[in-house]
Amino acid sequence: MNEPQTFDKISLLRLAFNELTREELQEMSVATRICAYPPGHVLCREGAYEEVFYIIADGNAAICKNISEQDGERLLRIAGKGDLVGEMALIQNVPRSATVRTTTECTVLEMKKKDFETLLSRSPSMAINIIRTTLDRIRENDQMAIQVMQNTNKMLHHLDRNKLEFIQVAAHELRTPLTVLKGYVNVLHSFIDTKTNPALNEVMDGIIKGADRMHEVVNAMLDVTRIDSDTLKINPVPVPLKRIINELAGDFANTSAERNIILDIVIDSDTPTINADPSLIQKALYHLIINAIKYTPDGGKVTLRSRLVMLEDNAPGVELGIIDTGVGLDAEHHELVFEKFYQVGDVAFHSSGKTSFKGGGAGLGLAIVRGVARAHGGKVWVESTGCDEVNLPGCRFYLQLPIDPPKQHSSTPATNDIPTVPYRFR
Repeated sequence: MNEPQTFDKISLLRLAFNELTREELQEMSVATRICAYPPGHVLCREGAYEEVFYIIADGNAAICKNISEQDGERLLRIAGKGDLVGEMALIQNVPRSATVRTTTECTVLEMKKKDFETLLSRSPSMAINIIRTTLDRIRENDQMAIQVMQNTNKMLHHLDRNKLEFIQVAAHELRTPLTVLKGYVNVLHSFIDTKTNPALNEVMDGIIKGADRMHEVVNAMLDVTRIDSDTLKINPVPVPLKRIINELAGDFANTSAERNIILDIVIDSDTPTINADPSLIQKALYHLIINAIKYTPDGGKVTLRSRLVMLEDNAPGVELGIIDTGVGLDAEHHELVFEKFYQVGDVAFHSSGKTSFKGGGAGLGLAIVRGVARAHGGKVWVESTGCDEVNLPGCRFYLQLPIDPPKQHSSTPATNDIPTVPYRFR
């Protein structure tokens, strides 16, 4: 490749290493060469281990990063005259973090890592100056990346808020016709002709069951919007956990029997009565039990445990454990399952079913559990050795709640449209 002679190497190097003396720049220029490349030439390839550093003398190059298989490459910025490309190759043996591709005829000053290391070995002062300058450039790039991330985060926050507002409006709009539907179906169900007609009676039962399921999903959607908008208030009163656990176990008796799942209740004798919002506590436990049953194969076991514990701040509290013998959960999902609408697995294979094995859902239950825990000053987490549908390692979900919620959570009576008395699930 011909080497153009119209570019001053020392002037180009000074753009990158302005703290070096002319003598040091002169010494460095001997180890460099000027090369010209056509449009579309790849100077650096993301993920590759390369050992060449470039200073752009003329022309432009696009710096792109591969985001994902679906999104492909994203243009980060356009590099021009005086910009450094691939400086990390000089000081670290790491793969390229981005692809740099010329967009025009491009002339660059090149230096190989081995020549750079030779220079450093000759002059310690030059080494310090070069490394200091290189690190400054890296810091500048980091600041640019941080700014991009901050702007992206603001945009995502705005989109998330719009999504929540849409969900809230949609849920409210759905709730009214559902209430009307259930009312008319209940009226029809009371007619003597319906009661004496087994086929019609079965149809009415199916409609009521479907409407109740839809109503439950709508309520979950509203709960999530309140949690994310910080309007989920609690009205703490004494809550007898033993009674709530036993009542929920009774509610799930038929469901667990249908799938031959043992529902075992282990309540320590010292399980305390806590000050909390009873309907929210019942909701949290309900969603944890539903989740455990859903991911436990037929013939498995779900255990509910409670015990008195000391929380991280040495305050007394209670720990509720829901342990199943199900398929388990990989570590990468341990935090994500508590995010709203998060689904483990491919949603293309989503199947509706509240308690059927691996049945789908809206992805809201565990998000509600976390919101309830935080509203009471507690926490929830999951432990599992991984997902294995053969050996069935299971999951252990733990919900810790203080006996007395923090003062800031003990607000005036609930204004979030959630009943303050325990409600029953169908």
